[in-house]
Amino acid sequence: MCAITQCRLHLIHPLGFTITDKHLRRSGMDYWYSLDLHEHASFEAFLESPVRPDGEIFLFTTKAKRVYWEVAFQDGDGFLFGNEGHGVPEAIHAWAGERRLTLPQFNSTLRSLNLSTAAGIAVYEGLRQLNDA
Repeated sequence: MCAITQCRLHLIHPLGFTITDKHLRRSGMDYWYSLDLHEHASFEAFLESPVRPDGEIFLFTTKAKRVYWEVAFQDGDGFLFGNEGHGVPEAIHAWAGERRLTLPQFNSTLRSLNLSTAAGIAVYEGLRQLNDA
């Protein structure tokens, strides 16, 4: 998705997966080499990076009350997603504060959308808003 939408992808360690050519080929990720990819050793390293988003950074989480469609995204904003199984640490929730957003869930008996679906919704909404501006 990031390669096709020309969005920069930041991977912040520790990752919940391994990046190797063998794993990527098996996953069918033939777009991998078209990515604008940046890896960061930690969240702190990401925040200090000169290539981090220069706008607001919004954390997408099931623990937020503010719905993503209530926000007017701007060029330079970034979207942060946690590990699919564990989310992000509480310290990052505290850091994000009011920049925590959620995707509405209409069936409260289910846990959440998967990471790729949530990221796709957020990215395409951001692009829609920027293209409408």
